[in-house]
Parts: sequence; C-alpha cells; structure tokens
Amino acid sequence: MGKTADFTVVQKTTIDTLHKEGKTQRSLQKRLAVHRALCPSTLIKRRREGKDVVEKKCTSNRDNRTLEKIVKQNPFKNVGEIHKEWTAAGVSASRTTTHRRVQDMGFSCRIPCVKPLLNNRQRQKRLVWAKDKKDWTAAEWSKVMFSDESKFCISFGNQGPRVWRKRGEAQNPRCLRSSVKFPQSVMVWGAMSSAAVGLLCFLRSEVNAAVYQDVLEHFMLPAADQLYGDADLIFQQDLAPAHSAKATSTWFKDHGIPVLNWPANSSDLNPIENLWGIVKRKMRYARPNNAEELKATIRATWALITPEQCHRLINSMPHRIAAVIQAKGAPTKY
Repeated sequence: MGKTADFTVVQKTTIDTLHKEGKTQRSLQKRLAVHRALCPSTLIKRRREGKDVVEKKCTSNRDNRTLEKIVKQNPFKNVGEIHKEWTAAGVSASRTTTHRRVQDMGFSCRIPCVKPLLNNRQRQKRLVWAKDKKDWTAAEWSKVMFSDESKFCISFGNQGPRVWRKRGEAQNPRCLRSSVKFPQSVMVWGAMSSAAVGLLCFLRSEVNAAVYQDVLEHFMLPAADQLYGDADLIFQQDLAPAHSAKATSTWFKDHGIPVLNWPANSSDLNPIENLWGIVKRKMRYARPNNAEELKATIRATWALITPEQCHRLINSMPHRIAAVIQAKGAPTKY
C-alpha cells in the first residue's frame, strides 16, 4: 500500500507540473506511461480525486517476453500476424493491446534500410580489405578519385511531396500524383575527389567494356586533370563486368593510372554514393517532363555540390573502414 501511495504522489506531482508547463497529451503519455485514452484534463481530474493513473496491464511479464521473442524472430511481420501468433501461444489480448505492447517494448514500424546482399565469402573479403586499409589517413584517401554510375528516373517512387486532403478526397484528381508504368530514366557516370566533383557523363546505351573505356577517355581523364592536375591519383571503381574486363585493365595500364582494389557489393564504402543521394534528395520536388529536362535538372543539381561536402565525405573513409571492421565485414550504416 505504501509503495502504491508513494508512486501515486509522484504521479500527481509530475502531472501537475507538466500540465502547468503546457505540455501536450503525447508528452504526458510518454512521460508517465499512461493509457492513451486519458487526456490531460482527465489526468488532472483523477489526480485531484486521488486516483492512480497508471495503466493496468492485462498481460503478464511472461506473455510480454513471448511477444518480444515473436517480434525478434521475424521483424517483418505486420501487427495482425504478430497478434495471431501471440494469441496462438495462449495469450488473451486484443489486436490493439498487441500493438500497444510492441510499442511499449520500444519497437517502431519503419521503412527498412536497403543494403546489398553479402555472402560469407564477400564479408570476409571486405573485412580483409578494411584491415589492410585501416591505417590510411584522410590525406591518403584524398588521393583517391571515386567513381560510380547511378540511375535517375522522372518518377522517384515514394519520394516527393505529400498532399493535404480531407476525408474522402483520396481519389480526387487534384489530390492524385501521376505515375507511369515505365518512367523515363537516364544512367549517369560521375567522379569526385576531396576537392570537388568532375563532369557528368550521360550513358546512352548499356555499358560494356568499349563504352566504359570511351567514358574514361573523354570524361575520366579530363576530370583527373581538373581535380588533380599533375598530382598522383588512384582511381576507384566497383567490380562491374565492364570495369573489371581485361581490355579495361589494359587501358589503365597503358595510361599509367593505378586502380584501387575494391571489395564486391561495397557501396557503403564509396562516398560518391552519398553524393548521388544528396542530388536525388535535392531533386525531390523537381518535375521534369522528359529525359532532356531530367538531364538538365541533374546537371544543375550536381553543380551545387560544394567542396566542403566532398571533403567531408572523403574524410569519412577512416570511419567507414572502422565500421566494416567492427561489423566483421557485414553492411554498415554508411
């Protein structure tokens, strides 16, 4: 009784203080772990009447541990599937209670991050590569010219602006966003250093070894002169077939350009991937009508990349290496 009374006094004081500070209902709920149906005015009323405002749990700690195990076993289940499996285990609870308990455990439903699939062999190679480069400084990484291709579409999927609408207006033409089954798109090649970005190349056809060497000749070499001048550089590229072809390797040897060895499926190690992300986010509200307008928008947005952004991304390489080692070769947050 004494413990409950002391807890109620604490609740009363906290509610009164937060209410006077003008805190919202959500703040009170989060701070006090109270039932969602209780609004601030109700909380104050119950406080004055000396009643406890703590939500009464209808499930035991054992039931909750079972629920947490279900969620962790397959975090991609929806609430309905989780509820069905939980009640099948002998727990008596509603779907709403299931949802609430999952949230109380700290789980939130979010769009999952997408990472390349890595097998054990690839993870081991990434780990060996990272350990080999762990002593490289940011100054050494500044000698590397990073490159990559990226695809841009006129339709950006679920990205883009949201719409303000009233109930029942979901199908109103003014609230709809047009989409096409096969949106126009362009493939772009680009390169960057710690100082700036190079020229973009819009690829007109599928990239084979011959096409890629043409890109290197007319875009990579001018970019190298622009970004490095007479200084030494190391060129980075992924392991796409056109990049690793024997004819392409011969081209680099003939031009005296060293190529950085690179592990497979390691986009998280390439800072230019982050630049593509910056460009696409800046283009989120752009509405090009055709491929030419899309190219113009990409060029204009690419030109807005600042030297500070490039420098910051290259300086992150030691942190990326450390993250790969810590993850034992698995994908990282980058």
